[in-house]
Amino acid sequence: MADEHSTHAEVSHEGGGHVGFPPFASETFASQLLWLALTFGALYYLMSRVALPRVAGVLESRRTKISSQLDAAAVMQAQAKDASDAHDKSIADAKSKAQVMAQVARDQLASEADASRKTLEAELGSKLAAAEAQIAETTARAMANVESIATEAASAIVERLTGKSVAADVIARAIAAVKQG
Repeated sequence: MADEHSTHAEVSHEGGGHVGFPPFASETFASQLLWLALTFGALYYLMSRVALPRVAGVLESRRTKISSQLDAAAVMQAQAKDASDAHDKSIADAKSKAQVMAQVARDQLASEADASRKTLEAELGSKLAAAEAQIAETTARAMANVESIATEAASAIVERLTGKSVAADVIARAIAAVKQG
């Protein structure tokens, strides 16, 4: 076990001697630095000529795409605002138009009702005048009949009380005197 442990701790060299960890060996520093410079230069060249331009292209295309999408979103937002304003204006116009139409309808109905009321009042006035004329005529006829009835009644009363008939003109004068008096 001791041999295995020593194998891990030390690496054998072809020369037969035991050396420590090879990157720390001072004899290989120059070649390690040379390979480091060559590898770094090759990687730098590949990164600067191949990988970084591709990354820059991808970033630029993404920046352009995002910018164009933001511009399109701003245009769409402006269009949406314009459409909203137009919609609000059309609603306001429709409301005002509806109010005007309602007022016109109210005015028209009021004028029709007023005309109908006036027509009805005129009809009722003419019917009332006709009824009053008929009442006056009936009253006049009734009064004329009252006079004849009064004459007949007075003649009958006088005849009954006195047993003699009286002339119609005497009774008519007496009734006329009572009417005036």
